[in-house]
Amino acid sequence: MLSTTIIIPCFNEANAIEQTVRQIIETLSFERDRTWEVIVVDDGSTDESKERLRTLSQEQQQAPLRVVMHSRNLGYGAALKSGIQRSRSELICITDADGTYPNDRIPELLRLAEERDMVVGARIGQDVKYSKIRSIPKMVLVPWVSFLCGSHVPDMNSGLRVFRRDAAMRYLKILPDGFSFTTTITICFLRNRRDVLFTPINYSKRIGRSHIKPIKDTLRFVQLITRTGMYFAPMRLLMPIFLFFTTLFSISAIFDIFVLQDITDKTILMAFICINIAMFAMLADMIDKRSDI
Repeated sequence: MLSTTIIIPCFNEANAIEQTVRQIIETLSFERDRTWEVIVVDDGSTDESKERLRTLSQEQQQAPLRVVMHSRNLGYGAALKSGIQRSRSELICITDADGTYPNDRIPELLRLAEERDMVVGARIGQDVKYSKIRSIPKMVLVPWVSFLCGSHVPDMNSGLRVFRRDAAMRYLKILPDGFSFTTTITICFLRNRRDVLFTPINYSKRIGRSHIKPIKDTLRFVQLITRTGMYFAPMRLLMPIFLFFTTLFSISAIFDIFVLQDITDKTILMAFICINIAMFAMLADMIDKRSDI
């Protein structure tokens, strides 16, 4: 079995962090053939999380538990990257500290990941308690990410997943410090044709208040997906734009030829826009193909 590190980012999760860590350690204690450790990264918490983690660390001295402290809040992705950089395991498993994910299924995900690059716990199980406000943007973003990746993506930003550390290290410099970490690493793996499995899981109501701001974070997701799409799938991202302006050019040209019997400036402008988009897409695609990432 491959060695494993469980990384738990924590920011103001005093009500749930102890329960989460204890559950994971108890669950993994039955994995006797596997070398594992748990790294909790406190991302500058201002509640009692630090104190509870210190107490927990003293209580669990026999367990392979490490606590990393950030002096200030750097972000969800930054906490995960701190854990990944400190780990030397072959597999990385990430989960949240808020009690939403079924951490008792981590051993199952680890076994599935033995022969794959990433296993994602997709929140499409029979018992998913998900905010309706947060589900609305996903109705648009999930199909768009699926289009960019060229395959169906049932859950682009699940926080419970297992992936190979060596593969993640290749993309670490482009992975964001915020909540978009999971979306970006999903696109990175899929666009680079890595073996990714999505397996259904349940999702519970979180303990405590959510740190996600639906409107602000959705806008960040859109910006991130556009930027990552340009990085890994420029042709797929720009093709709809090219087709849109090509359609406008065709309509304008047909109208000019058969109605006005003259080529107008707007038709010429549309033609130049189409040519520029096509050239930019091909150039971006060539850069993407030559990239080592």
